[in-house]
Amino acid sequence: MKSISSHEYEIFRRCMIAARKEAQLTQESLAKSLQKPQSFVAKYENGERRLDVVEFIIVTRVIGVDPCAILRKVEQQISKASCEEKL
Repeated sequence: MKSISSHEYEIFRRCMIAARKEAQLTQESLAKSLQKPQSFVAKYENGERRLDVVEFIIVTRVIGVDPCAILRKVEQQISKASCEEKL
């Protein structure tokens, strides 16, 4: 398993943060909707913890974004980064 601080996971975190901000949600408002402390959101956004697949689906539901759309963005950005590394 890759490190929590891998480049690929960094891309995932940035996509999740962007989705939250596009939904005009603060970490606090998202956490409240998830019935979690604000630190739950802060920790996965800062890379201190990973989201498991079930948490990911729940978070995307609350944000109001299709989880498949997030995964497509992540995959595209990872592929793009991989191609750039080869150049």
